[in-house]
Parts: sequence; structure tokens; C-alpha cells
Amino acid sequence: MRKILAYPLTILYFLIFGIILLVFHPIQWICLKGFGYNAHKKSVSILNLVLIWCTYILGTRYTFINKNKIPENKPLIIVSNHQSMNDIPPIIWHMRQHHPKFVSKIELGKGIPSVSFNLRHGGSVLIDRKDSKQALAAIAKLGEYIEEFNRSAVIFPEGTRSRTGQPKKFQTTGLKVLIKKAPSALIVPISINNSWKMLRYGKFPYGIGSHLIFKVHPPIPNTGDPEAIIARAEELIKQDILTHL
Repeated sequence: MRKILAYPLTILYFLIFGIILLVFHPIQWICLKGFGYNAHKKSVSILNLVLIWCTYILGTRYTFINKNKIPENKPLIIVSNHQSMNDIPPIIWHMRQHHPKFVSKIELGKGIPSVSFNLRHGGSVLIDRKDSKQALAAIAKLGEYIEEFNRSAVIFPEGTRSRTGQPKKFQTTGLKVLIKKAPSALIVPISINNSWKMLRYGKFPYGIGSHLIFKVHPPIPNTGDPEAIIARAEELIKQDILTHL
């Protein structure tokens, strides 16, 4: 019965989701071209809040836990596990004061209204996962950018999303580049739980009634030992995920 109900709700969700992306695409363009970075950034934040609201059609609930006082005048490297594309809007909205920028696969850089525009023009970087030289150069550029402008880089070191919620081993090369290029950045682990349940049936229909839980863990200072930093971030994230499985 639950899956049967998911079909019409998913169709309605996709329809409204598409309309939102189409509406915000010209809004982003006007904000960026007419008013500059800050206006564009605000339009992206609002877009992602509306995308969160859109998932309420599916009965989705969110809990975003952040008990840390994270300074806004420092660059951050936000490290998170990855379970679905629905991981992204809550991070953009709830961490908006830190100007999150993403390490994204190059395929997302074209053809998707609003999303592709923001990835190309909002400070994020697009990497070709088949071209390690290009990918590492792009990540290095992002590290230099967040160091200079006190922005945040968001990276999913698992490489690909987990389809069952089970955490995957971190791929550390890109993360090490970020840590090297942004030496003053705090490393902020975020664990994401239950996002995978929105894709429990595959891409259609979406799972309904999911409760997505995001937890921001205490920031880790850059001690100059990237191996230890990454190990600690991975430990905090995996421990929290395993308590929810």
C-alpha cells in the first residue's frame, strides 16, 4: 500500500520539483548578472529551502542537528557521507552562512535548470572522475578559493552514494588536496542518515515518509596531519551512521 501511494505522490513531486528549477533559473541569472555574488547566493539558498519544502509532498521530515559554534570568518571543509541528491539542499540551507561550494561530477554541470547554472557560476567545481589530473586541479582551485574568501568546500569522500545507508570507505586524495590548499580551514564532519530511503525503490517511485537526520560534529582543526584528520572525520561520521541502521 505504501509503495502504491508513492507513485502518484512522486509524479506530483517531480512536476513541482521541475517547475521550481525552471522558475529559479532566470531568478539566479538576474541576481548574478544584475546584483552580483551576494544576491545570487541568497537566491540559491532560497531555492534549496523551497526544494526541501517540495519533499514534504512525499511526507519527508528533516532534523538538522548543529550544536557547534562554528566561526563564520574562517574557511571550512565540510566532509559528509552521501546517500542521495536530497543530501544537498539541507546542507546548502542550514550551512548557508558559511557559503557552501561543492565538489560535483562534471555531468551535473549542464542540462539541469538552476542546478547546472549554480554549479558553473556559484563557486563550486566540476570534476571528471575519469580524469584524475583534471579532478585534482579543480579541487586544488576550490581549496585556494575557500582559503582566500572564507567560503566552505563540501566534499563527499565516499565517491558515490550509498544505496543502503551502509558507510563506504573514504577516498582521501581529493580531501588531502583541500586540506593542503586551505591550511586555515576547519574540517567539519556531517553525518547523514536515512536519505537513502528516499530511493529505496530506485529512481521511481520515491520512498515516502522518510525522516532525514543530519548531524554536524565538532570541527576538527587542521593540525598538519591530514591522515589523522581524515581518520577522525571518518570515524565520527561512521559511528553516527551505524547507530541509525
